[in-house]
Amino acid sequence: MLRQISRNLTLFLFTSDLLLTMLALRLAKILRLSLPYGLETTEQYLEFPFSIYIAAAVVWAVVFVIIPVYDPKRTYRAIDQLQLMAIAVGAATLVFAGLAYFFFRELSRVLFLYFFALDLLFLTGLRVFLRLAFRAITPNWPACETRVLILGAGKVGRRLALMLKEYSWYGVEVVGFLDDNPATAREVSAFAPYLGKLDEVGKLVETEDIDDVIFALPLRAHNRLVTLVQDLNAKSVQVRVVPDLFELIFTRASIDDFNGIPMVGLRDPAISPFQRAAKRGFDLLLGGVTLILVSPIMALVALAIKLDSPGSVFFDQERVGENGKRFMMCKFRSMEIDADKRRHEVISYTASGEVLHKKKDDPRVTRIGRFIRRTSLDELPQLINVIKGEMSLVGPRPEMPWLVDLYEPWQYKRFAVPQGITGWWQVNGRSDKPMHLHIEEDLYYIQNYSLLLDIQILWRTASAVMKRSGAY
Repeated sequence: MLRQISRNLTLFLFTSDLLLTMLALRLAKILRLSLPYGLETTEQYLEFPFSIYIAAAVVWAVVFVIIPVYDPKRTYRAIDQLQLMAIAVGAATLVFAGLAYFFFRELSRVLFLYFFALDLLFLTGLRVFLRLAFRAITPNWPACETRVLILGAGKVGRRLALMLKEYSWYGVEVVGFLDDNPATAREVSAFAPYLGKLDEVGKLVETEDIDDVIFALPLRAHNRLVTLVQDLNAKSVQVRVVPDLFELIFTRASIDDFNGIPMVGLRDPAISPFQRAAKRGFDLLLGGVTLILVSPIMALVALAIKLDSPGSVFFDQERVGENGKRFMMCKFRSMEIDADKRRHEVISYTASGEVLHKKKDDPRVTRIGRFIRRTSLDELPQLINVIKGEMSLVGPRPEMPWLVDLYEPWQYKRFAVPQGITGWWQVNGRSDKPMHLHIEEDLYYIQNYSLLLDIQILWRTASAVMKRSGAY
């Protein structure tokens, strides 16, 4: 249901985006000749072959795939969709202008300003129009509405209802829940009405004009599921099953059809091979340049550490990286040389017993150590780990083995991607939160990964370092 809707909408948007982009380029040329802004020009200097339009379409297609403009997960909310579109159009325009500079230098620079403004107006306008059109049409045109009944009001069913409500502007309506436990009525009222017990599904399909019945029952209800599905065979209704496997899924699931046999993949890669290659290239480029630029600062920090306290300049500590692989993470030493032996002095807990493993008044930290921690200069040697491929610039923070030993099974999901110098939880509070909340935010990063998100985190990290917030 949603996959088909999403696929059709994506195909329509992709085609429309390319056509509107070529139209915007054409209109930008006309505006450049008509409006008196910039140096006077003539049509002779704005003549370009049709291949320019094709090149623009190709650039837009590539950039819009790299920046996940068509990813439904990132376009639930209108504001997210419009922000992503503005970034994508801006990036595509810069790439196109750069290519045009080498191959068509005679093109007017003002032309690109008009082109960007028109293209952004057309593409964002299309999306706003579609959202408004769906909202206006579906209540008055039942043929455009998909009415969904969910069987099972447990955690899986409620999560499903919440996700389906995000698609309400597509015309998807959650009619209600059926469950044999009436006590769930109070729990599901915030999501959709409780309509009765499972046996009433056949009657409700008829009386409520249901289009889709979705089973979200626990695994122990398999026999009941078989009976209910068989009862629906005579009804003109789509039947779907959400397997109760969320606790087993590592990061995301996939479904393959092997000669008619459905197979659910529980441990698919968290990031695609293309995303991994792009992330690694970005790490090498930005990490290498940064390492060269900060080398003089690193030399001064090393000298200050040596003069401040006895011991080595660097501190190598075993950490757990991607897929649980251990490596030695390098930092500037900010503590006394016997810090590990005194670890028990500074382990603190929240009121609920969760570990908060950084402490503001850590007595083991040296004088220069406090400064380089507050300014995050102690992290600079980790650029070497990035170049070696043991870490990434952005990702979940590589954890100490003794803390990993305290993990619950679900928390191991954070090791599905390269571990990083900075990450999503660092820019949302840095060291101020207990460990279990760090992991929840790491999982958000993994489930929503994109190179654009990495860039956003790096930008916010720079701001957090300047403010010295949450670092100690």
